[in-house]
Amino acid sequence: MSAAVAAPRSAKSRKVTCEECFFARQGLCALELDEPCATYRPDHPDGLRPPRQLRFVFRQERRRQAAWAFPTAQEQAALHR
Repeated sequence: MSAAVAAPRSAKSRKVTCEECFFARQGLCALELDEPCATYRPDHPDGLRPPRQLRFVFRQERRRQAAWAFPTAQEQAALHR
């Protein structure tokens, strides 16, 4: 991805480290990596929290009528006579 297309990082975002990870602080991490792994979760006083999820937004219904429908029983019977 080019730099012009990439979204700018906010001032609040900062690089996370393994020392801030819940699993590392609780002695549950067995990995020895130079950077946080995919299971990184920030350590919080309330304990382990699930990662934030994107909000699901329903789209507005665009069509009022189906583009294609099955033939009725009468139309199918007429085809097979």
